[in-house]
Amino acid sequence: MMTSVLNLNYHIDDKNIFEKSKEIALQVKPNWKSNDINFKVFEEGITNKLIGVFQGTSFAQAKDVVLIRVYGEKTDLIIDRNAERNNMVELSKTGMCPPVYATIENGLVYGFAPGDTLDEKTVRDETIRKLIAKEMAKLHTVKPKHIPSEKSALFDKLREWLKIIPDDFTDPAMNAKFKEKILPKLELEKELSELEKSLESLGYPSVFSHNDLLLKNIIYSKEEGKVTFIDQEYGMYNYQPFDIGNHFCEYAGIGDVTDYSLYPEKDYQLPWIREYLQEWSKLTNGPEVTDAEVWKMYCGVNKCALAAHYFWGIWGLIQAKYSSIDFDYLGYSVIRFEEYFARKNEFLSLQ
Repeated sequence: MMTSVLNLNYHIDDKNIFEKSKEIALQVKPNWKSNDINFKVFEEGITNKLIGVFQGTSFAQAKDVVLIRVYGEKTDLIIDRNAERNNMVELSKTGMCPPVYATIENGLVYGFAPGDTLDEKTVRDETIRKLIAKEMAKLHTVKPKHIPSEKSALFDKLREWLKIIPDDFTDPAMNAKFKEKILPKLELEKELSELEKSLESLGYPSVFSHNDLLLKNIIYSKEEGKVTFIDQEYGMYNYQPFDIGNHFCEYAGIGDVTDYSLYPEKDYQLPWIREYLQEWSKLTNGPEVTDAEVWKMYCGVNKCALAAHYFWGIWGLIQAKYSSIDFDYLGYSVIRFEEYFARKNEFLSLQ
């Protein structure tokens, strides 16, 4: 572990959440006054629990906030927590991520990115979408020292996850839905091989990718005129178009309000992709971007959108089995796989 990150012997659970959060905050902010500390619990997360610790009575007016992420039950099955910490440390050096203060036994302690999370409308704002495209291009030039291989880890990760998806559920209603709506494991494996063959044939380089750019993981600061990508727990090398395709899938929202009619049409995607490629070319001293390159990336982006549906479909099955967070993970998995099959022929046929 990097010496600048403290290793604190704390374990947070529902019984001691505020008491321990206060103690942890005082460890990383020793100048704070103990009797002036307050908390904000963020309810949006569907992988972990997140507590904001700050001084004063108003979170909105707090000048400094410590975030404590308490890892979700059994999430170590799907997330490499050491890699997550190292990703954040590396990115904080570039100014692309808030600082990491400490690890605890079941969580991570880090800084807060001020601004507003996006929604289905603000993500389409011209200023914001251009900032996202440019920030993504910048992220894709980062080469974290702790990752030994620059090969895409996508299909290795998915095969790891496939091994641990549940065979059934103890709840009869859940189990009936699972058996009816989700393909058997052998058929899921066949789908994965087909998808891998299609993406490998595109010949795209692998880049360090966020892999989870849902709307709530993008913070827009109007004051600073910038966006920040938060939550680096799924960060790894991946095919260059994956982050874009995954991000476009997230225009649909998440949970009960998921609406895939909001997935961007071609006329929206092409200018977005051009903005990304122009920034990528600038950062990598590449040539001027051509229409052919934009179209090729468009084909890759939409094929990677299929991979994103598959990724989160499998993720949802594992979370449905193990997570204690109140969220319909099985229903979410069904939605993702339904969209995968609804778009499969259309996207795979793109040339």
